[in-house]
Amino acid sequence: MIGNKHILLGVSGGIAAYKACALTSRLTQLGADVKVVMTDNAQKFVSPLTFQALSRNPVYTDTFDEKDPAKIAHIDLADWADITLLAPATANIIGKIANGIADDMLSTILLATQSQVYLAPAMNVHMYAHPAVMKNMQQLESWGYHFIEPGDGYLACGYVGKGRLEEPESIIAAMEEHQENQAALNGKKVLISAGPTREGVDPVRFFTNRSTGKMGFALAEAANRMGAEVTLVTGPVNLSLSDRGIKRIDVVSAEEMHDAMHDHFAANDIVIKAAAVADYRPKHVYGEKMKKHQGDWCVEMERTTDILQTLAERKTHQFLVGFAAETENPVDYGIHKLKKKGLDAVVINNVSADGAGFGSDTNMVTYVNRMEKKEDVALAAKRDIAERVLTFILRDMRDGEK
Repeated sequence: MIGNKHILLGVSGGIAAYKACALTSRLTQLGADVKVVMTDNAQKFVSPLTFQALSRNPVYTDTFDEKDPAKIAHIDLADWADITLLAPATANIIGKIANGIADDMLSTILLATQSQVYLAPAMNVHMYAHPAVMKNMQQLESWGYHFIEPGDGYLACGYVGKGRLEEPESIIAAMEEHQENQAALNGKKVLISAGPTREGVDPVRFFTNRSTGKMGFALAEAANRMGAEVTLVTGPVNLSLSDRGIKRIDVVSAEEMHDAMHDHFAANDIVIKAAAVADYRPKHVYGEKMKKHQGDWCVEMERTTDILQTLAERKTHQFLVGFAAETENPVDYGIHKLKKKGLDAVVINNVSADGAGFGSDTNMVTYVNRMEKKEDVALAAKRDIAERVLTFILRDMRDGEK
């Protein structure tokens, strides 16, 4: 997946810059065409000549050093790259990119490139955990940047903890795995539901829930990135899709979501019901606004149709996945849902846990397939959770075909 690729390697100013030498060498051995861009501080750790010898290409250090007058160097490099890799990615360069600062060759290229960007952070353990750094990384993840997590171990500053630049082989393996996943859903059709539903009481009131649709939208965008043809049925949310290739169907009520999901169910290969659909709706909907009056007001509720159950009853070739948002004994309740409804898998999350509730940009889940094999996914951005869930689904689909 790396051979014959144009890889732009950005090296920023940290002691881990020495590892970028081995990384350059290994990428070149694998057949990649590597061009290195160094910040001023990176050059204090490693000479540009080292990278020139290892990559067999010129090394770029100065925005205004135009080697070819027919081209603007930073734009030409940005367009040339199939993959951009920052290793090491310091707190400083991460902060620059997240805030749109372009004050040197590397940060300018990063604003201009349309290639996939991978960042391998390396810094002191406390710097890595600082709220500003975490916020900047979350911002970049939301824009589609990919992070290769640092390792735990002894750091140059003397601390022991998370912050070591991953070893070159691990960085390359992570990129190859991600590149392979990009085409994993080619030829597949995926149907996903997202967000809440609203059940009207009168023209100005309705019952709903706290779902924002972020997890369902993350799944739709991840499936699209992996090559699938995606249809997203969403309740009322304040979200937009970054990819116009996804077919979006907006609905309001549980009944409308039921109809839309059933209309598209037969044509899809993977169906993920991530929406938080109302279990009950008002039995009587008033045509005019109900006026305030003395005493209590009782609204009689009736059950809505169980969308997931009715889809399971129609299932033929589809791989059907449900979500279980729980607050107590989440795994037990999730597995009960998996068995009762005859699902292929269920994604369980405890919405009362810190960082995993409705509206959060992060989540932590447990994926359980019909063989009751469990996969715990630690707290991470919903974008990353979505990719992991889809990877589990693909694995189980392949295992089912054997």
